Amino acid sequence: MHADVITLAHRVEHLAADTVGPSADAVAIADGRIIAVGTASDLEPLRGPGTAVHDFPGAVILPGLTDVHAHPVWGSISTGSGVDLFGATTLGQVFARLAAAADTRATDEWITGYDLDVNVFDGDPTGIVLAEHFPGRPISLMTSDAHALVVSPRGVELAGLTGRETFTDASSIEVGPDGRPTGLVVELQAMDLVFDHYPEVPVDTAAEYVRHQLERLARSGLTGLHALDFSDPSEAVYRHIEEHGDLPLRIRCSPLVPADSPPDVWQHIADLQGRRGRRWHVEGAKFMLDGTADNGTAWFDHPDIHGENREPLWRDTDAYRAAMRFFTERGIPTATHAIGDRAVRFALDVIEEVGPGTRAPHRIEHIESIPDDLLRRFAELDVVASLQPVHATRHTRADGTDNWSRRIGPDRVAHGWRTRDLLDHGAVVALGSDWPIGPGDPRIGLADCQLRRPVEEPDAAPVQPGQAISAREAYTGMTAAAAYAAGASAELGRIAPGCLADLTVFAANPFDLAPEAQPGNAVLATVVGGVVQLHTNTAKGRS
Repeated sequence: MHADVITLAHRVEHLAADTVGPSADAVAIADGRIIAVGTASDLEPLRGPGTAVHDFPGAVILPGLTDVHAHPVWGSISTGSGVDLFGATTLGQVFARLAAAADTRATDEWITGYDLDVNVFDGDPTGIVLAEHFPGRPISLMTSDAHALVVSPRGVELAGLTGRETFTDASSIEVGPDGRPTGLVVELQAMDLVFDHYPEVPVDTAAEYVRHQLERLARSGLTGLHALDFSDPSEAVYRHIEEHGDLPLRIRCSPLVPADSPPDVWQHIADLQGRRGRRWHVEGAKFMLDGTADNGTAWFDHPDIHGENREPLWRDTDAYRAAMRFFTERGIPTATHAIGDRAVRFALDVIEEVGPGTRAPHRIEHIESIPDDLLRRFAELDVVASLQPVHATRHTRADGTDNWSRRIGPDRVAHGWRTRDLLDHGAVVALGSDWPIGPGDPRIGLADCQLRRPVEEPDAAPVQPGQAISAREAYTGMTAAAAYAAGASAELGRIAPGCLADLTVFAANPFDLAPEAQPGNAVLATVVGGVVQLHTNTAKGRS
């Protein structure tokens, strides 16, 4: 049997002790799977007249990197059609970027933005200030945690918001002393009332936004991601892209189970399981047990300084328990968004009640602050800790002056994003970015994991530096651990015969580099199912 493809490099970095020997420098691929790993001379007999050989002198081949928590469709549409507010640290800077967008649009056209830092406000976020600079303009800005909008008075008017709306989850339309909406719209059901009035983005336009972002992510080293959503227009977008080519990476989609939803909604999500294209498929169900600490909608044992962060997003926690049992009994993997310590504890309790997953382990997402007694339970219950440490390095400050830290207080801050502690207690820690909320370039996030600060800010003090992990542990979190989280350890996350041929080729071995050098480590190629994509433009950057 001849190989379809042979890739050669200085080294094959296996990341697991039981896969290949230390001298391996070549991988042979046929029919989308790895058929042999060894030295170039070992694999020479597999080279036939039709074999494509890709030689990367001095490079290292790693298992393909997978981001276990991202939002590729709504993230791409938001970033493609909205104003980027990343790095705007004052209201003046926010206004300047909005003004540039306003200059190119009709006066009645919506201006949307994303990655708004709530710390730019002196007090609670309010859309009223937008009317002072942009009178009559409908403006809606998504906060950096993607769980709230700041909407101008004209936007409030067009969306018909009154402040008297009621929701089945912890959503709210915030009002001022006069009882009128301030423009702060909190959590998903309330945000949907505003989204319904955004200009419709045609499927072909949305597909172009998504394709563009996925190509950027592939150039940064990703061969796969877990999309923790599957709402319209996800399926139409994926199918449109595959009608005109291939997705540049694999996408595993887990639809959201809305808070307090009834069993007929659960059945609809169960019926979606297995829907697929060539490189995307639906598997799993995502729950949001609480919201975010920044908004006061996370679920902690004790309230924050404002008396908030003390309730679940699922008002009926028995409904969450029943839904978890529903999906578990049908062999459908679950992933639960749980940020506060009470939410994490409750999720673990329910997982213990409903029993282990069959096709893949249960997962808990985010886990922003937990006490010591919860650390051991992840390994005991075989629950994957799905973490995004870039939230700590990018959205909080070591001096505690950020909104998250001020709200929950120093004791809980000290227990934030416990990557090191979870690993030391035997947990499987899978890593993701929550893109577009965190930087999608995995090299940036993996460097931040080691430094506990933004890699590009050498003078920044690290956030909980005791939670730093090694380069090998970090890259394992996006390879072997990511595969385990998807119940795919037999096929992904390793370089071994029989595995799917998903590989990332780096110019230098990240384990030989200082963390500061890793974002600039060029990605020479990614391989997805044996298809080699060569990358020439791999300069680091926020994606």
